[in-house]
Amino acid sequence: MTSLDLLLSRFSTDALVQPAPDAAQLERILSAAMCAPDHGRLRPWRYVVIRDDARARVAELVVASMKRLDPDVAEAKIEKRRGRFSTMPLVIALGMHLRPDHKIPLIEQEMAVAAAAMNVLNALHLTGFGAVWVSGDVTYDPQLAAELGFEAPHRLAGFLFVGTPGPDARPARRASVEGYVAQWEGIGTRFAADEKDPR
Repeated sequence: MTSLDLLLSRFSTDALVQPAPDAAQLERILSAAMCAPDHGRLRPWRYVVIRDDARARVAELVVASMKRLDPDVAEAKIEKRRGRFSTMPLVIALGMHLRPDHKIPLIEQEMAVAAAAMNVLNALHLTGFGAVWVSGDVTYDPQLAAELGFEAPHRLAGFLFVGTPGPDARPARRASVEGYVAQWEGIGTRFAADEKDPR
């Protein structure tokens, strides 16, 4: 496969089994973040690696956040999220080390974090691992963010679940890029994808 073929074969999955990347592999994989577009060279991405018994401890922090945000949260939802966080081979908390008063707009700092995370997802795939980026309501809980080392104005951007794709890991059906590309000819642009789904 060419490099582009490999890139085009990437997909997100939480059907993950051991092994996860070891420390040396993970250092190289996370180094891909340093290649991300980054206006001002602020390097606003931060990664908290959660392995082994620490997964169960972070799962309890996530559950506490769920209950804080919604005292009536369903027990089934709690147990599902507890199970996911405590059993994934590896969890990485994605942090945003933000500088609101910097001349670089905050949205550009956030986009740099996202670009770096995508580089990490691609690097995981290219080295034979699988991953999925998850977020949800707890991502926006400032107390959980602080417990993971991201006190305001810093924030969470979500979590990466990382491991080796298991036998149930299947790529999703891909849409054609055609509907998401338009040739500009001096007037307003319309996309075929928006005609099908105007949202």
